[in-house]
Amino acid sequence: MNEKPVSHDEIFNQLDEFQAMDCKYSDGRILGSMCTEAHPIAKEAFFKFIDSNLGDPGLFKGTKLIEDEVLKMIGSILSIENPAGHMVTGGTEANIMAIRSARNIARDNKGIKDGELIVPKSAHFSFKKAADMLNLNLIRVDLDENYRINPELVEESINDNTVAIVGIAGTTELGMIDPIEDLSEIAVKNDIHLHVDAAFGGFSIPFLTEKGYDLPRFDFSVEGVRSITVDPHKMGLSPIPSGGILFRDQSYLDAMSVDSPYLTIKNQSTIVGTRLGAASAATYAVMKFLGKDGYARNAEIALEKTHFLADNLKRLGYELIVEPKLNIVAFNHPKLETEELASLLEDRNWKISCSSYPKAIRVILMNHIKKEHLIELIDDLEEISKSI
Repeated sequence: MNEKPVSHDEIFNQLDEFQAMDCKYSDGRILGSMCTEAHPIAKEAFFKFIDSNLGDPGLFKGTKLIEDEVLKMIGSILSIENPAGHMVTGGTEANIMAIRSARNIARDNKGIKDGELIVPKSAHFSFKKAADMLNLNLIRVDLDENYRINPELVEESINDNTVAIVGIAGTTELGMIDPIEDLSEIAVKNDIHLHVDAAFGGFSIPFLTEKGYDLPRFDFSVEGVRSITVDPHKMGLSPIPSGGILFRDQSYLDAMSVDSPYLTIKNQSTIVGTRLGAASAATYAVMKFLGKDGYARNAEIALEKTHFLADNLKRLGYELIVEPKLNIVAFNHPKLETEELASLLEDRNWKISCSSYPKAIRVILMNHIKKEHLIELIDDLEEISKSI
């Protein structure tokens, strides 16, 4: 650390140099990110509440009311009127909270000591963290031909130590939606916690469904669903870190609360203690500003770009892994290995993400990717194909 103070201008000149090294969403070159540039009104609200701490909500009563209102608004699109939950840092923390609650309930009600967690092979890596932190054995179930979890294999994997089943509504790699209703029947029959990771799909599937798209149910209207992860900092257009975890009722939070005697509240159920209230304010602002119509339009535009890219890939002879359900396109070239194609695209300054199961180039059609960017990408893909 420097001995003498550094001037404002010098500090920000240095920061400008660091920031210049970062990729920018506005360039349209970031192809594999589930996050995007936050909506301007969300940024404005975020900075207004930058000093608020939801870890001590008695000191920030207004911010706590905002969090409660945000949870109700999110609940209204997930078929629940009064959910219990919190705004958290993102999908990872939300998923860990859901599994922690399930483990504690299974331990207290069923005496399970060496618990097991059943997830699809498409599950986000946060469940590996959850299993490690919570001392659970992770059971990874194979997928069907459409890269969705196979319910029959889930049922075969259940035993007396199973504490939770996980289904995904918008898988990280392909955007697939697991058969949550089938998982619900299994969970209800066996009295097992069913958690849905809708970090990506939570802010698009409900709006697309209202617009008439035929997408499967995944929310609290499905009997067995006890908790849902949804990330406003993805399709919700809120700044990072803005995650959400919703439970059916307060008992799921109570199952993992700990005493916090020196704070204005006397118990706490989140993973982190100090929590930024700005994320709740930002999410409140953008949800109020866009409304259901705005989010529906945003989701439809994303799908339009998705179909535009998919149709052109087929025209050029590229192979789609699956027909897209949400705004993710995964593809390969019939004559190139995935890594070769990725390298050729990276040489053209595209920021590439590859799926691991199966291996493929993965493009997520977020707000920062405009049609003109896609036309440039398609032109490059055509040049690559012709050069082989």
